Amino acid sequence: MNTLEPDGDVYRTLLESTRAIPWKIDWASATFSYIGPQIEGLLGWSPASWATVDDWAARIHEEDRARVVEFCVSQSKAGVDHEADYRALTASGEYVWIRDVVHVVRDAAGEVQALVGFMFDIGERKRTEEQLAAMQKQLEDFSFRDGLTGVANRRKFDAVFSEEWGAARRHVQPLSLILFDIDFFKQYNDHYGHVQGDDCLKQVGRALASIAHRPRDFFARYGGEEFVLLLPATDEAAAKVVAERCRQAIFKEQIAHAASAIGQLLTVSSGVGTIIPKAGDDARRFVEAVDRRLYAAKQGGRNRIGTSAA
Repeated sequence: MNTLEPDGDVYRTLLESTRAIPWKIDWASATFSYIGPQIEGLLGWSPASWATVDDWAARIHEEDRARVVEFCVSQSKAGVDHEADYRALTASGEYVWIRDVVHVVRDAAGEVQALVGFMFDIGERKRTEEQLAAMQKQLEDFSFRDGLTGVANRRKFDAVFSEEWGAARRHVQPLSLILFDIDFFKQYNDHYGHVQGDDCLKQVGRALASIAHRPRDFFARYGGEEFVLLLPATDEAAAKVVAERCRQAIFKEQIAHAASAIGQLLTVSSGVGTIIPKAGDDARRFVEAVDRRLYAAKQGGRNRIGTSAA
């Protein structure tokens, strides 16, 4: 242990003054012939405690262990230099992110003789990567969220709808869609002003979103005063029940609408459609068909559910 060829004092001083942790493993015996004293400062384990590769493997986080050990062994056997990132256990029971950079040493016959390398503390880099990933996810969430109502936007709906259409086709399951339109919303804005109109959209969005309670139910603002509810694995009868619950949810909000032509409260009209997608079916035409049902509901008097086109 703790002998590294060549064994000059200058060479050893250089190795042990770096922040990287040098090490050497004898391939035949699978034992450490050297590991830098810096290991104790980083992980708390003394150099003497690193006897065999089993000590190294045992100190890898259990979620990383199989992947890292299998990769490093296979690369080493093939004589390929490599590197691996993993979480290493400290003597105090915590974990530190390590990057192991490995060089495979061969003898004159080309057989693997030893492994030499350096361990690097990459904890700060990993923390930075995690922060960047979190920021990226937050930006992505913002890009998929309607800025006014806070619900998902049309861009997100298009992505989810495409996924669910494919899933429904593969599993031969019904996919239902409900399109909503606030009745006489232009008149609402003209009467109450756009600031209150925005508040109205937020209130309607919250009320309709509360009905989408299953994990895969998906609600979004479709555009303007239109909203959409996607119901995977839902037949038409069940979708109509959900549409009626949505209509009642808006009624319970008791949003005053003095400029409505059909009453004193704000209402919504909806179109409902269901399909089990097959080869040759067009997702866009399905949405257009549901939109025609919404139009029929509005032409038929509003505050109702359209289940067939006019």
